[in-house]
Amino acid sequence: MSEDFSAWIGRSEELFDRIDAARCNALLSALGQPSGLAEGSEMPLLHHWLHFWNVQPPAGLGPDGHPAKGGFLPPVPLPRRMWAGGRLRFEKPLLIGERVTKLSTIKSVTAKSGKSGDLVFVTVEHRLSGESGLAIVEEQDLVYKGETPPGALKTPAAEGPVPSAPWQASVMPDTVLLFRYSALTMNGHRIHYDLPYAMDEEAYPALVVHGPLQATLLADLAVKSLGKPLATFDFRGQVPAFAGTRLDVCGEPAEGGAAFWTEQSGGKNMVATVTTV
Repeated sequence: MSEDFSAWIGRSEELFDRIDAARCNALLSALGQPSGLAEGSEMPLLHHWLHFWNVQPPAGLGPDGHPAKGGFLPPVPLPRRMWAGGRLRFEKPLLIGERVTKLSTIKSVTAKSGKSGDLVFVTVEHRLSGESGLAIVEEQDLVYKGETPPGALKTPAAEGPVPSAPWQASVMPDTVLLFRYSALTMNGHRIHYDLPYAMDEEAYPALVVHGPLQATLLADLAVKSLGKPLATFDFRGQVPAFAGTRLDVCGEPAEGGAAFWTEQSGGKNMVATVTTV
């Protein structure tokens, strides 16, 4: 790829929001978990992704439902974009009702070519500070890629047995859950709710389960399994997970911390490592 996006490296933007009890409780309810968070309660991990909406008018959207390319992020010409993974460090809890500042900076833009064609990786750092100082340092890895050939991605096989991992839970990612998570994060990407678009335009065999939703499920299982506050959470998507097939959320102890992953029909979709305080 000949385009030079080095001018975007170092660009920053600052956003403000208030941690909202209604959004956090709505996600807990959508996941079948106890809700009832009130002002002053600790925000569940990764629920900051329910905030800092980037709401654009219709003219500001791309054909995939995402905000149009350009602006803060570089205008990479490749048609497909996704959130491939990230790394988070938790400095202190954020509280429901707390006013939070998010400072985002583009750290790198890297173009690569391989068997799957041209790829562009964009890493963005987010520093979230509450009323008592820095709370979360996060790096997000975004990947831009070319068209996916029809048939390249297969629907998961019939549901297999429950995994034997020592820590586990399961979720049915149906269309209602995907719609609710899209709404709560103001994520307009059509692969999560528009089946004809997902199949005909992006060559997926079914609706795609959000990567951040999978990461949230992994972080939740980690907190419940380890019984300690998390210090770091690193995650990476390997293959998409699809609606309509049971999604198993699994974990086990690992050297220096613990390993967690989601899987469908025996294949891992997202993997994560965590350390505790």
